[in-house]
Amino acid sequence: MAFDYDLFVIGGGSGGVRAARVAAQGGARVALAEESRYGGTCVIRGCVPKKLMVFASEFRGAMTDAQAYGWTVEAGGFDWPAFRTKLHAELDWLENVYRGNLHKAGVETYESRARLVDPHTVELADGTRVSAAHILIATGGWPVKPDLPGAEHAITSNEIFHLDRLPKSMLIVGGGYIACEFACILNGLGVEVTQFYRGAQILRGFDDEARGLVSDEMIASGVNLHLGTNIEAMEEGDGGYRVTATNGTKATFETVMFATGRAPNTQQMGLEEAGVTLGRNGEIVVDQYSQTGVPSIYAIGDVTDRVNLTPVAIREGMAFVETVFKGNPTPVDHELIPTAIFTQPEMGTIGLSEDAARAQEPVDVYTTSFRPMHTAFADRPDRVLMKLIVSRASRRVLGCHIVAPGAGEMIQLAGIAVKMGATKEDFDRTVAVHPTMSEELVTLKTPVDAA
Repeated sequence: MAFDYDLFVIGGGSGGVRAARVAAQGGARVALAEESRYGGTCVIRGCVPKKLMVFASEFRGAMTDAQAYGWTVEAGGFDWPAFRTKLHAELDWLENVYRGNLHKAGVETYESRARLVDPHTVELADGTRVSAAHILIATGGWPVKPDLPGAEHAITSNEIFHLDRLPKSMLIVGGGYIACEFACILNGLGVEVTQFYRGAQILRGFDDEARGLVSDEMIASGVNLHLGTNIEAMEEGDGGYRVTATNGTKATFETVMFATGRAPNTQQMGLEEAGVTLGRNGEIVVDQYSQTGVPSIYAIGDVTDRVNLTPVAIREGMAFVETVFKGNPTPVDHELIPTAIFTQPEMGTIGLSEDAARAQEPVDVYTTSFRPMHTAFADRPDRVLMKLIVSRASRRVLGCHIVAPGAGEMIQLAGIAVKMGATKEDFDRTVAVHPTMSEELVTLKTPVDAA
């Protein structure tokens, strides 16, 4: 059977665009459909605008530090409309880069929602149908709000970049990295931030000591963090929204933001009708090669709910092209992925947490927490953490956890060593770069707990 295309990609985020572009560069006939904006969550409503907001929010502390270092600083308040205008211009430019790269690679694009009709047919919103030998689903995820009274009045991380003005007060509900990052960002921009999290500690799944320090530093910086607390209901009132907490307290916030989870974008796409299996959370079930139970249909990125990170989606897209178009079956490697959480201070992590490592085998834990030179001189109490989890048997570093300004930059480089299987002795043989915070990673001599 002759198909219109060798590959049809549904979704113009980082993973879908990369797969489409590389496949087309290799000579495949490729089309891509995107119903919204090119660049997806990362470029349009995630990593990129968030990181720019992180940069903006850090200047308040930097100006205070500058005074401690002898500078005369005269700064006005933060101009949100001016920043937002420049932010959106940057995102427009990046979207055009994505569009341009697809065009240069010869990918035919459709500005349309698309759904499956059968294993080889895609239907666009206007009813047009096209066929493809292979179909790749890369539609990402979307924030979800809890089912409770008044939730329709709240915003999510999607809307945070489009506010007409910054509110005086905001309640953020959630304890994951998105909730914590925006709590720090908005606090830094001068918003009075309250955060509710139903669990005993924020950042579930990360190393306990590391997330405990992040929590302490967030509270010290002014975030009004309430653990073991959830929102029960909210209603419109004078000056904002009247919120009832599960502990019975009531308070009014100008804006409420839910960061309580994301769901795969698989609704009304014809997936199950085409024979694609969905998991309990709506994710597309795939094998190690990102292939669904339907041989011609693949899926990558957040829509599969494996490891929901932009660089992982890109890697999955590249592995898909290698497998399907280059005759080189390439399973996706989801082991030992370094990641960063852009709270203030940042957390960088790779490998096992202390608890997970101890559950697996006997380990030695090397850790230190201290006041770094930069902030100590400015007479700030901020602390940082450097931590290595080491297998007692093999001496391999099983986990590395950093809480410090610039932790994201540090963990990228430390991650290379951990991915390569470096031992504690390999770290020890590396000469320290002095004076730096990260030198502590190669000067840790004594395990804190050899139990």
